[in-house]
Amino acid sequence: MTTACIDRLRELAESITVLSLSHLQPATRAGLQENDLSVNAYPTEFGGLVYVGSPPHRTPIETDLSLIWDISTRAGIEWLFFDAEGPVIDGLPIFDAQALTP
Repeated sequence: MTTACIDRLRELAESITVLSLSHLQPATRAGLQENDLSVNAYPTEFGGLVYVGSPPHRTPIETDLSLIWDISTRAGIEWLFFDAEGPVIDGLPIFDAQALTP
């Protein structure tokens, strides 16, 4: 494997952060599971990936996701991975934890 190949892969790498599904309202969680959000999302068994982009691809209409989106954009995060067991982030709203199971 060449160093150029490794360097190029590093150039193409995108940042991702994992966070709790509790930061999404139940309706947004359902939209994520049903692949029915206003932005590019990829559901998983226990949450899902949401593409932010750099610069951001588009702005979500879901208000809870929009708040996280704005903060993530400022932090340089390109992907959000929402997971039922992901960490809770201080400063972000938390919604009904009982609705976390898909």
